[in-house]
Amino acid sequence: MFSFLRPASPKVKRIAPAEAVARAERGELTILDVRELSELKTSGKARGAVHVPLATVPIRMKPGMGEVPEGVTLDRPICLYCAAGGRSGRAAEVLLGLGYTEVYNLGGFGDWLAGGGKTEKI
Repeated sequence: MFSFLRPASPKVKRIAPAEAVARAERGELTILDVRELSELKTSGKARGAVHVPLATVPIRMKPGMGEVPEGVTLDRPICLYCAAGGRSGRAAEVLLGLGYTEVYNLGGFGDWLAGGGKTEKI
């Protein structure tokens, strides 16, 4: 019960905000926003981020299901964020369980901003 309150697995790597922003700008990793649509409408999202709400990650991100966002592959680095880091940590664990090999938890949207990341409205 309340498993969403426990910290992310030690298998989930953290990434520094500035590194995430720089690698995203160079096209070296996919940014995944796992917040709810209402949150994106309020604050915007990281420029170029793919939106996959946490509840849909196990289905949408499952290889071979046909709903995996374009350009996302098992071996392409993925960086996730949410509002504060808890949901992105859970989503990162799911992705590792699905076979994704390089998965990072940035933390929250504020971390993206702190790293100098640009945003876009939806």
